[in-house]
Amino acid sequence: MGIGYSRYSGTRVHSQGNQTSITEFILLGFGGLPEQQVLLFLLFLVIYIATMAGNILIIVLVVTDQHLHTPMYFFLGNLSCLETCYSSTILPRMMAGPLTGDRTISFSGCLTQFYFAGSLVATECFLLSVMSYDRYLAICNPLHYATRMSHRSYLKLAGGCWIGGFLANSINMLSISQLIFCGPNCIDHFFCDLIPLVKLSCNDPHLMEMVTFTLSLLFLLVPFLLTLMSYICIITTILRIPSTAGRHKSFSTCSSHLIVVSIYYATLLTVYMFPTTDILSDFKKVLSVTYTVLTPLVNPLIYSLRNKEVQAALRKACRKFMVGPCQLINFLGLK
Repeated sequence: MGIGYSRYSGTRVHSQGNQTSITEFILLGFGGLPEQQVLLFLLFLVIYIATMAGNILIIVLVVTDQHLHTPMYFFLGNLSCLETCYSSTILPRMMAGPLTGDRTISFSGCLTQFYFAGSLVATECFLLSVMSYDRYLAICNPLHYATRMSHRSYLKLAGGCWIGGFLANSINMLSISQLIFCGPNCIDHFFCDLIPLVKLSCNDPHLMEMVTFTLSLLFLLVPFLLTLMSYICIITTILRIPSTAGRHKSFSTCSSHLIVVSIYYATLLTVYMFPTTDILSDFKKVLSVTYTVLTPLVNPLIYSLRNKEVQAALRKACRKFMVGPCQLINFLGLK
């Protein structure tokens, strides 16, 4: 066995006989915009800080405030925890390229990022379905809510989402680990994702694309349909509310949730279920920014910070610990 440099990028490779295996990948990211690298770094840095601050704030409020110890806020706390982990899996490495100019990532590092990113995406799909089911019970079957969504039940549901998400992506991880990478090592993406990795392998890509489509059908489309069915039932129930003010209030909440969920699933399904052509490659990269960067940023605002109970808990915490942020919150209109 010898060690040399790939003729594609100068990256070190290991060779065994006539076969060469890649030991490093290069994440191209948004390298096609060389003049905007500093701007992109600053933009993603601000987004990362805001995402972490917003989601950690929700976690702290849910844990510390007794009024938020309900199934709905428990799931929201799990969602914020998930978004914190997900952003930390993607964004730091995404910012390192424009900052240092070093876009290389080791083979093991790439697989690790792929495993955690994919697992957290699957977990979020399951969690969004469970959250919609929770709202379905609360609005459509309020008399059975306490029994069906008991403490033990929502703990099991949340645990099932996390375990199911990581087990689901283990199938992809097992498939990726069997691939042979002997050609170009430049990943045309800003993180190690399934389809860009499959395109670089020396194996038959059609088999892996079929596996990807099947898994996406099971772990993306099915949760989306379940979530959609829950919201359809919720909207049907809201339409029966006699009070116009009550209908407007319920619709304003559910519509924002449904819009965020629809955009999230639409981008995921487009990225993973449509064949990747040269024309769609750059478009899919832009769509990936939506569910990897923007969704974790807006979820705390859409699901939690617009909620009056969360706002009350936030004001209470401000009064207890500090004065300055309270003035900021009042300035922002969270009264």
